[in-house]
Amino acid sequence: MWHHYINATSIEEVVGILAEKRERARIAAGGTDLILELERGVRKGVDTLIDVSRIPNLDRVTMDEDGVIHLGATVTHNDCAASKLIRARAYPLARASWEVGAPQIRNRATIAGNIITASPANDTITPLMALGAKVTLVSARGTRVVPFRKFYLGVRKTVMEPDEMLVDISFPAMTNTQRGTFIKLALRRAQAISLVNAAIILDLKGDTVKSASITLGAVTPIITHATKAEKFLAGKKLNEKNIAAAADLAVKSAKPIDDVRASANYRSEMVRVIARRGLTAIRDGKQEAGMPKKPVLLQNARRGMRDEKRGMRNEGRDTRYGIQDTQGLIAFPENRIETTVNGRKYVFASGHNKTLLRLLREEGMLTGAKEGCAEGECGACTVFLDGQAVMSCLVPAPRAHGAEIVTVEGLAGGDALNPVQEKFIEYNAVQCGYCTPGFIMSGTKLLEEKPNPTRDEIGQAISGNLCRCTGYYKIVKAIEEAAKI
Repeated sequence: MWHHYINATSIEEVVGILAEKRERARIAAGGTDLILELERGVRKGVDTLIDVSRIPNLDRVTMDEDGVIHLGATVTHNDCAASKLIRARAYPLARASWEVGAPQIRNRATIAGNIITASPANDTITPLMALGAKVTLVSARGTRVVPFRKFYLGVRKTVMEPDEMLVDISFPAMTNTQRGTFIKLALRRAQAISLVNAAIILDLKGDTVKSASITLGAVTPIITHATKAEKFLAGKKLNEKNIAAAADLAVKSAKPIDDVRASANYRSEMVRVIARRGLTAIRDGKQEAGMPKKPVLLQNARRGMRDEKRGMRNEGRDTRYGIQDTQGLIAFPENRIETTVNGRKYVFASGHNKTLLRLLREEGMLTGAKEGCAEGECGACTVFLDGQAVMSCLVPAPRAHGAEIVTVEGLAGGDALNPVQEKFIEYNAVQCGYCTPGFIMSGTKLLEEKPNPTRDEIGQAISGNLCRCTGYYKIVKAIEEAAKI
């Protein structure tokens, strides 16, 4: 898929490579979109990937003295969903982040990547547009700040130049008088692309709207403001009559598209439905209904975000892993991939142009992780990467360099199975067995994170794992029972 892979250690190194290679290079952070684009030939002529995932300080969520929130280029969807700052001062973004994919995807997929992919169905773009976000782009030529309203040119088209790197996303924190929400309509509760989504932010004085920001996603080629509805609501009371009128005007503010997921007529009616639903939820103070207070992340507790009041900064992830202190670039295939899998050191002289799943199976001969869909939909390939559950089919193999990896083969302690493995056997939570390693990995990481999970939390944990043989009753039961050990 690529000929050269570079683990970069600074922004300066990245922009230097981009200046030289331009269209032939692409930045990889989470890679959950990029890997698929390369495999499917959407990104042609790319021979070099630049991994920025371990550049120090890019994984931080901060708020400056002016009340502006900043997201670094490697902040993930799970980072936002779990951040106290984002939950308190930019709730629609937290909700949209949680609605993306499944925990394994959210552990890798970055907000910056979602922005750059520029699909109108990408969930986090909608609340960021409503929040009035800007992006900071850096190249060897200099730095520029671009507001969202000028960033997008069309479907998968932005103003970014081939030699530019997105290093910061910024937007004003919501004030004490603002309330907002994000509503997504899709065909299933997880691992689903939006048919229609909407972000709504209202500045309220009592039951009167001082100003409104309403954006619609997956409706038009570019995320758009429902300007007619926004203007109508200003100065109006948030009652049933005005909510209904605003929802009607939201429909008139967009010209929906037809595509394989939904017709224009369907989208028009659903804009009305979700706009009304969102406005009603804000009026009733139920804008956060359905969003867990502490969502399942499928990552070690020590990797959690830590917010601090006033300047609320994210201290970043555990830096004991990886190559953050290494000076200079590490490039593949020029260098070997040196990693630790299940507590054992591995050195791979080949496989740099594969996914982590293929590296583990073909070079490492660890066949427990399975390839079911090869696009992050089924979870059969779930492994732990530096303490996080990830879909290994969407991780570039060189990301394993300097990392700690655990596969299903590494869960048992000698001859003793771990509790989840034991209970899967005891409760016959296995049919053909193909999906079983992925479920066991997700269940195991859940119990590390939440030793006494609720039924809903178990559902969140396995939302990225599919079983095609039967229902999930015995799988859920096995995890419940494992928690009692």
